[in-house]
Amino acid sequence: MNFLFAWRYFKAKKSTNAINVIAWVSIVAIMGITFAFIVVLSVFNGFEGLVKSLYSSFYPDIKISAKTGKTIVLTPQQLQKIAAIKGVRAYSLVAEEKTLLINGDVVVPVNLKGVDTSYESVTGVAQKLIRGNFQTGSADEPSLVLGNGVENAVGIESDKYLYPLSVYAFKRGMNFNAADPYQSVQAARIVTSGTFLIQQDIDNQYAITNLDFMKGLMGLKSDEYSSLEIGLHGSVDIDDVQKEIQQLLGTTYSVETKYGQNQSLYSVMSLEKWAIYGILTLMLIVAAFTMIGSLTMLVMEKQKDIQVLKSMGANNKLIQKIFLTEGLLLAGIGSVGGIILAVLFCWAQVKYKIIAIQGGTFLIDYYPVQIVASDFLLVLLTVSLVAFLASWFPSRRAALQPIELRS
Repeated sequence: MNFLFAWRYFKAKKSTNAINVIAWVSIVAIMGITFAFIVVLSVFNGFEGLVKSLYSSFYPDIKISAKTGKTIVLTPQQLQKIAAIKGVRAYSLVAEEKTLLINGDVVVPVNLKGVDTSYESVTGVAQKLIRGNFQTGSADEPSLVLGNGVENAVGIESDKYLYPLSVYAFKRGMNFNAADPYQSVQAARIVTSGTFLIQQDIDNQYAITNLDFMKGLMGLKSDEYSSLEIGLHGSVDIDDVQKEIQQLLGTTYSVETKYGQNQSLYSVMSLEKWAIYGILTLMLIVAAFTMIGSLTMLVMEKQKDIQVLKSMGANNKLIQKIFLTEGLLLAGIGSVGGIILAVLFCWAQVKYKIIAIQGGTFLIDYYPVQIVASDFLLVLLTVSLVAFLASWFPSRRAALQPIELRS
């Protein structure tokens, strides 16, 4: 019954044309905000998914490192037990150190990462090459795969540069000797084989070589490493595997998932999404004022109808429900229209890439879009709540009107 009254009031011709105009303005405003809600959240989801996929190319599913200090000890027996854990697909031993990469007069600080032959099975770095090959060489003839930012800083092209670079690392357990700095460092020569492009923070910091060379440069023992990186099967519960590895190794080891390795990144992305949601909600609240004006004028328009309904036995609760339903009807029409437009726009963006990213410096040249079902539910709940609150005051005013009998 409430809906029938509300629908009739919506369709009926009003004595004042401004009521119809304001009602449609409120519908269009809600439609526009709903459209913006879905599109902006979908674009944010697209960028979030892109960033996560890029980081996933470099960071493993699980990383084992030292809670204190820079190295861990992993025996062959421990490695066998880790490999036997259900869900573990592959693992790679890593030796990593901050070094200086030198090309003539150019000195570039680099996180030099030594990896074994299983590294390509654990991460996707090898699939992110923009030139050359993913070749790390051997202990005697090491090769270097550079991040794109490191390559630019050194001033070479990795697949064309024939001369070896110099790499310097501080010797373990030795204090810096200001009088003779070369006594404090270990030096080696290394050629370049390729360049990867993943994400600026990674590309500007990392270069990759082979494990044996890096262990020799760092002076590590045979069972001593910087970390162990693990790749998991897609269907496994990563938290369960993390707990099992932690129980196996004990509390002196740090066992981190992808989220733990980049906790600040994921936290910032989550905060940004909620900030966007808050801004759009404020815009929706502003748009809801047109609904308040429309319903207030409608209550004034339908004073006689309210009197008739009350004289026929309608109570205040029924009158209030009618005008609340009227407000929710306006919001429903606007939100459904906005969702349809947003879905069509997102489909067109995915298929035809109609809005491009200017500048040409990003990995892709168009805005990525990813539609998530939970966003639709969130938007509908938000619009419904704001519409309910906006309709409450006019509907309450309608309900509290006294019955006036005239002779």
